[in-house]
Amino acid sequence: MSIDPRVALQSLTAALEEHLAAASARRGEGDPNVEAAFFAVADAFEVYEDALYEAYSEVTPLQVFDDEEEDDEEISDEDLEIVED
Repeated sequence: MSIDPRVALQSLTAALEEHLAAASARRGEGDPNVEAAFFAVADAFEVYEDALYEAYSEVTPLQVFDDEEEDDEEISDEDLEIVED
């Protein structure tokens, strides 16, 4: 199913506006509204990027970083344990 890139862009813009509203009304460090808005922006961006590529074979210069990627990079040899059978 193809999504019109303009519709996806409108959704991304709305998600960014919601994120700004949540951030400006933040009620502490781990505010769940800010976290939800953060992930909504990331999801809307990925939909927009996919729609843009599908329609025009074009991408943006932006990238969404996943927390799991950062966690994988932080693992060092000291964090690994050798298990012998």
